Amino acid sequence: MPIVERVDPKSIFTPDEWARLTARNSWRGMWLVAHCWGVIIGAVALVAIWPNPFTWLIAVMIVGTRQLGLAILMHEAAHGGLHTSQKINEFVGQWLCAVPVGASLAGYRAYHLKHHRYTQQPEDPDLGLSAPFPISKDSFGRKVFRDLTGQTFIKQRLPLFMALFRDGKPVEVHDDETENFLTSGAQAMRNFLILNALLFVLFYFAGAGVWFFAVWVVGMATWFPLVTRVRNIAEHACTSTGPDPFSHARTTHANFIERAFIAPYWVNYHAEHHLFMYLPCYNLPEAHRLLAAKGLIERVDVAPNYLDVLRLATSRVTPA
Repeated sequence: MPIVERVDPKSIFTPDEWARLTARNSWRGMWLVAHCWGVIIGAVALVAIWPNPFTWLIAVMIVGTRQLGLAILMHEAAHGGLHTSQKINEFVGQWLCAVPVGASLAGYRAYHLKHHRYTQQPEDPDLGLSAPFPISKDSFGRKVFRDLTGQTFIKQRLPLFMALFRDGKPVEVHDDETENFLTSGAQAMRNFLILNALLFVLFYFAGAGVWFFAVWVVGMATWFPLVTRVRNIAEHACTSTGPDPFSHARTTHANFIERAFIAPYWVNYHAEHHLFMYLPCYNLPEAHRLLAAKGLIERVDVAPNYLDVLRLATSRVTPA
């Protein structure tokens, strides 16, 4: 299949608009990474100071969402958007964003750019994430149960752990249910384990060693897979596989609660990202506003919220 049609931004935006949209601010990119880690530390501090089931649950959800946030910022680095210095962009994207959640920036970039090149086409490595939808509510419920009970986590991570004993042979994890940002081999798994051991040491000397497991690890094993799944569904499920590049991805409006617990760092503006993939994430809302002002947003699948997307994605009726 040919690669998907590209939209010429010069046919849509004025030179001043395009210059504003593509402007990258290295300080802002670094602030996003610091913000993500700051929220994680704040959530752990919350439950450490006021330990009870409610604060623990909130902390797990916040940390799991910010673990997704680290993956999103890794994605930003894959597009060169965290810092104008390539060396800083690569270092921060790899060691502060990718490795803590078990990913590899270089491996993710190669995989992800293929997704952009063949979005919703047979060669798209993410096509399996969207092709089965809509599914039944029962099927979705089973997936949610697997996520929240750690089964998805084990299914994804166990092969990567076993890569340590495969003489360096690379291992690819892709189960057609969650985005393949975990493609890696033994060295990537070693990096993940070493960095997480360092995190445990830092938690321990801060007097919160138990919360490394009760919040960081539990969040990674439960809420992180769930919100990753919801994000994947919102981005491409039940969108078009036709030739119009405006129809290949969905933008979902997100309120404060959704941004806090499902969709951090403007990841909900996915259609705009696919149309103009090298825009920094913090400029995607402005791209959305300009497309609306120019009467082009009607060509884009825009959902009012994540609940509406899930209703659509689970609309298949199970035969009696």
